[in-house]
Amino acid sequence: MKLKFQPNLRYQNDAVNSIVDIFRGQASRQSNFTVLDSKNLNQEQQRMGVVYTDTGIGNGLDLTYDDVLENVQNIQMRNNLKRSEKLAGMNFTVEMETGTGKTYVYLKSIYELNKNYGFTKFVIVVPSVAIREGVYKTLQITKEHFNSIFNNEPANYFVYDSSKLDQVRSFATSNTIEIMIINIDAFRKSFDDPTKESKSNIIHRSQDKLNGQKPIDLIKETNPIVIIDEPQSVDTTDKSKEAIKSLNPLCTLRYSATHVDEYNMVYKLDAVDAYENKLVKRIEVLSIRSEDSFNLPYIKLVEVGERKAKLEIDIQDKKTGAIKRSKKQVKLGDDLKELTNGRELYSNYLVQDISWGEGNKYVDFSNGTRIYLKEVIGDLDEDAVKRFQIRKTIEEHLDKEVMFNKMGIKVLSLFFIDKVANYREYDKDNNPIKGKYAKMFEEEYSKLIALDKYKDNENRDLEVAFTHNGYFASDKKKGKIVYKDTKGNTKADDDAYNLIMKDKERLLSMDNPLRFIFSHSALREGWDNPNVFQICTLKESKGTYISRRQEIGRGLRLCVNQEGERVEDYSVNRLTVMANESYSEFVSGLQSEIERDTNIKFGIVEKHSFANVTRADNQNFGENIYMGYDKSEELYKYLVKEDYITDKGNVTDKLKKAIDSEAGSEDSLKLDKEFVDFYGGIYEELKKRVKSYEIKDATKKKRVQLNKAILDSEEFINLWNKIKSKTIYCLDFDSKELIRKSIEDIRIMPKINTPRMFSSKSTIDTMARETGLEGRTIREDQHKLEYNIQLPDIITDLQNKTNLTRKTIIDILINSKRLEDFKRNPQKYIEEVTKIIRKNLRLMVVEGISYSKFRGGDYYSIEMFNDSELLAYLNDKIVESKKSPYNYAICDSDVEMRFAKKFEDRQEVKVYVKLPSWFKIETPIGSYNPDWAVVINEVDEERLYFVVETKGKSDIDLLKEEEKAKIKCARKHFEALGEEVAFMAPESSPDEFMEKARAAMAEV
Repeated sequence: MKLKFQPNLRYQNDAVNSIVDIFRGQASRQSNFTVLDSKNLNQEQQRMGVVYTDTGIGNGLDLTYDDVLENVQNIQMRNNLKRSEKLAGMNFTVEMETGTGKTYVYLKSIYELNKNYGFTKFVIVVPSVAIREGVYKTLQITKEHFNSIFNNEPANYFVYDSSKLDQVRSFATSNTIEIMIINIDAFRKSFDDPTKESKSNIIHRSQDKLNGQKPIDLIKETNPIVIIDEPQSVDTTDKSKEAIKSLNPLCTLRYSATHVDEYNMVYKLDAVDAYENKLVKRIEVLSIRSEDSFNLPYIKLVEVGERKAKLEIDIQDKKTGAIKRSKKQVKLGDDLKELTNGRELYSNYLVQDISWGEGNKYVDFSNGTRIYLKEVIGDLDEDAVKRFQIRKTIEEHLDKEVMFNKMGIKVLSLFFIDKVANYREYDKDNNPIKGKYAKMFEEEYSKLIALDKYKDNENRDLEVAFTHNGYFASDKKKGKIVYKDTKGNTKADDDAYNLIMKDKERLLSMDNPLRFIFSHSALREGWDNPNVFQICTLKESKGTYISRRQEIGRGLRLCVNQEGERVEDYSVNRLTVMANESYSEFVSGLQSEIERDTNIKFGIVEKHSFANVTRADNQNFGENIYMGYDKSEELYKYLVKEDYITDKGNVTDKLKKAIDSEAGSEDSLKLDKEFVDFYGGIYEELKKRVKSYEIKDATKKKRVQLNKAILDSEEFINLWNKIKSKTIYCLDFDSKELIRKSIEDIRIMPKINTPRMFSSKSTIDTMARETGLEGRTIREDQHKLEYNIQLPDIITDLQNKTNLTRKTIIDILINSKRLEDFKRNPQKYIEEVTKIIRKNLRLMVVEGISYSKFRGGDYYSIEMFNDSELLAYLNDKIVESKKSPYNYAICDSDVEMRFAKKFEDRQEVKVYVKLPSWFKIETPIGSYNPDWAVVINEVDEERLYFVVETKGKSDIDLLKEEEKAKIKCARKHFEALGEEVAFMAPESSPDEFMEKARAAMAEV
């Protein structure tokens, strides 16, 4: 099977555009041309994103630092990021959560930068073999995809290999896209001292094969755009920074989910944004802990300091006699029997020695027992706990196979282990023998697969040995491959990473029986498969520590089906983590790791938080006006004054209550009149700040049951028949009107001036040790920038940007009579004209869209309810239901919960349904899934049918432009059905909706 990629995921395109727009104003790329001798090139030809040198072809930049800074600040405002007051170098940061397609985004950015500006040379710097192999694999599997998008643009990519330096020469001299992937270790060692040259990387040494040149010199001449993958692991040392600088980059683009240094952040999709927008799998935690028997002396060494330690022990309450597990500080001579209030189990446990040396932290007791940091004694046998973890993982896996196999979705489970020997051992002749975990797995799997509930599993008769395998580093001993423990960054790990990457697509095929994978915890970077649904870390007490973020990162990506297509059904995309700690401990720990790694501050509002909040521009349809940084800071002060946040930005209980309250109620969010036009965006931004990272507790998971009585009832069948039909939309607008309006707008747009340069002269007045240099500006001038510039192909450029025909564009440009502006400043002219045409297009699309039923009568069958399985969590937003097709209504928000409860309580509501995620209405800006369908009737049995969209506010003008447009399209969809179904949107109050429904019935 081949993985299929979606070219129009909005968040990925936003990330790509955030990079492309850094260079807005750079001369656009022209048609390709080839010139062998740089002396024959004229100045105009060298200006198109390309520089020709004696050693090759490189990237060229026309823009000044001030131009780039202005672009960056505009991008930051658009993306609601802290503003860069100065560039401090051409370094730009993109933050994207694991599993959201970071590698795809920067590869697409390469093609877009080439398409827009002609840049051709790119170097991708990676920290490890695992990431290097992952990038190389992604380049291979996306080649066909990018060829289809970018008209087969030639692109060559390779992994730097010091034994293949001819690839470096080709990189330097080629005039097409060149992508080099290189590990930081391959060019970090450089010495100017010739006597030490043999110790430097080969890339820094003169090579006969390159006519005495150093490979690094060929690379630096190209002025490459350097992409740093995981910079927090690449350039954190002075040597690494020096190595990056030696590449002579035009700029560096830094991509990671966990940045240490945030240089000029231009795009951010953090863990919370990705999770809330359902761009990654939902996480549920299955806590696996032994029940506290209190019959053994339980001791856990929590931390060790100088001459003191903290232990977790079972303490008996003096009054009630109840046993409670608590943490206690101890020092030399402390008696655990006394600390536990006389529990005999702790007799002879006197603290005899405390070692706090790095890597050797432990406590010795008087009875000869030694306990190491994080070790536990007196709990259940470790192997018994591991066996139970394996069993629960298998059970969860088989349960998902029951649901997902019929949907064409292969289920994978991943086990991380500390020691290869626990999975695979070897006899004296190096023949493989099953380790204890392999034996446990096969025993537990064989018991579970035999259960009646898995009788239809197509893998039931498969030999158990084919269902699992391990991926580890290996050696050859006596001619046989032997797996071994490593740290994940050695040469021996290369084969393991290669195998993981090569098998990535093969593992997704149903034809491959392998479904359970064991991997060394040190290889965790290499594992990232979209169909991993269970992750279980079989960690020994003194084993490798894997952070919770690293653990879940291996399975966050949305799954794919047998066609290689991404499955976006959120009820399917659930990652179950087998945690050997409590649910609350896991969630608390994960939240702390997210705060530490990503600088997300849960429950904190910042002064720039509202800069990108927009309102509609009443003068220009479809355009938005940003609140901006200054107004955002004013709003921050207002929120502090009104006690919605503290002066440190912490969310208060008053704000939490306001966000949860019905719109217009006494406790709802109140804003000053100067902010009212931005209310919708402000509300959504504050709602995000109030919410925490929602992880589900898998122990409280239960299957939602179909309510057949409702599903088969006359009321529900009638309701479904009225809304089930699918429609197709068409866009119909008058091209003559588009041309007329665009000509009119271009004629009256402000004059576009020739680019200007600014100069200033300053004098240094004083130089003192106490104050340093002090001076003043004595003159400032501005000058027109006089240069000959080759005019770009404006027709093709505008065609690509607007999708209009050449004839239409020519009509607009000639009759607007503003082509003199184009000669003065081509890029500025193209930007302004594009903006005007797009604005008029948006206006006509919304007004000119129409819907009609499919000719073939395509519809959503009521039987689809039988094929859908839903899971609810008892601590989730669920409402027990007797009027809908399921015994629970699963809600996405507090507003939806209020509606569900109202539907249950009101007698006139006969049946209702929370419309499933597969019930979609297609629109030009993406599919739309309304919230509810409701049947209401009064005493006279006159029935009315409603489809309802619930929001936090009921004024459509307060919604985002995209939400408004989708609602308008949905309204036309239901009108086209001709079934007398009233579409009500947006609704924020269930009482107000019921009043509207009552009024509608009175009119019937």
